[in-house]
Amino acid sequence: MTVIAPRTAFFPPKLERDRDDILLVREVPWRDPLVAFTPFANDSVAALLHGDGVDEMGRWSYMAVSPFSVLNVDGSMHTTVDGASVAGDAFDVLNDLLRHYSMTSTQSPAPFCGGAVGFYGYELGHLVEKLPEPRNGATDPAMVVGLYDVVMAFDHRDHKAWVMSSGFPETDPGRRAKRADTRAQWVIDQIDKASPQAPITTLSQWSADQDRHVIERSIEDAIEYIKAGDIFQANITQRYTATKPEEVIAWELFRRLRTIVSSPFGAYIAGASEFQVLSASPERFLHVTRCGKVETRPIKGTRPRHKDPTVDASLAMELKNSAKDQAENLMIVDLMRNDISRVCEPGSVTVPQRCAVETFTRVHHLVSVIAGQLRRDKTAVDLLRACFPGGSVTGAPKVRAMEVIHDLEPVARGPYCGAIGWIGFDGAMDTSIVIRNLTVDGDKVIAQAGGGIVADSDPELEYEEAMVKIRPLLSVLDPTALT
Repeated sequence: MTVIAPRTAFFPPKLERDRDDILLVREVPWRDPLVAFTPFANDSVAALLHGDGVDEMGRWSYMAVSPFSVLNVDGSMHTTVDGASVAGDAFDVLNDLLRHYSMTSTQSPAPFCGGAVGFYGYELGHLVEKLPEPRNGATDPAMVVGLYDVVMAFDHRDHKAWVMSSGFPETDPGRRAKRADTRAQWVIDQIDKASPQAPITTLSQWSADQDRHVIERSIEDAIEYIKAGDIFQANITQRYTATKPEEVIAWELFRRLRTIVSSPFGAYIAGASEFQVLSASPERFLHVTRCGKVETRPIKGTRPRHKDPTVDASLAMELKNSAKDQAENLMIVDLMRNDISRVCEPGSVTVPQRCAVETFTRVHHLVSVIAGQLRRDKTAVDLLRACFPGGSVTGAPKVRAMEVIHDLEPVARGPYCGAIGWIGFDGAMDTSIVIRNLTVDGDKVIAQAGGGIVADSDPELEYEEAMVKIRPLLSVLDPTALT
């Protein structure tokens, strides 16, 4: 018989608060985060959140290693903390953990100085809404989040870096301060050994789960659901798989991915010894400041980039003026306004940006911004739960769109279309939607892409839009995918 502990059973004694919370901060010489992380590349649970340095969203990178506690959810939605079964769903457990280790961070030079880092798979939506059972092929783990007392922050704008440690899970002030010092020095010693690695040369071939005509038929079926009045929009996706060359580790695939796709929300998340999520997402999901300011930036609408600047500008203008793409985007704006309103102060939710064209390495996107003020009795985890999974990767209305997705897509999505990011011990949060990503599961590499389907969608054009998104991912193992 499995013994399930109450959620509080795994906590140490209640933390005694000092007037000034403990946070050790050490500035270290700047270095490339993709080099600094190499000593930890084979760790079973570790994370690099990798910004591209282009603007404020991509200004910061964070390296989180050697967590003092790990929250895991398997494919059957069973929750464990450090291997022990725990009562309650994963969002409740994470909320309890972060509340227990809450701290102020006024000394931190970076927005994030310690807390929870990990990924939240799409199928966690079953913890939020009543949905059909996940399809065969649901990945295990469905969620992995580490609690990190020591992180390294990289400021791409000012080329500065810091190692910071809270000393958790120690609770006694003296022992906590000593642990903070020891842990920070350990990370510094490790990164001093880091050196650049040679690029990978071993390649592999991809295989589509479904033929093009089958995918276009699914898009046609989604359009029929829309015309019947079942939904307004559904995000229909497709999947490719490849065999990972035995001599290549997932970290090497991520480094190659970042040379191909620059985006503000790169992420390498090791969730187990043979399970890693590699993301180059352009889309912010949920951002919360320490004072509770909320922002979400849904993407809907895509055009490819072109090497000819005149043609490229024409494609951006075409996207800007597309009534179909604007309608697709604004449906998700309304959905996200509703979702964040559940946990924000009444009257605080606004839309400061509607359907603006933003340009990335390989594509132009339409991006809107919804903002609000988190209620004082709610947390970042409450916001994550209220909005999960993101409306831009489901459709509208959300629950019915997810039921349609379940009917039309042959396999579970896994980490894809979920979320990745950090939640600080101070209550702040920044997460991205898991798109433009590869999932490494043992010797299998998975790439996925899709798009929003509306009433006037053209199945052939929707298929081509998805291929624009997925080709850079396929080129990580097959450079011919971009030709």
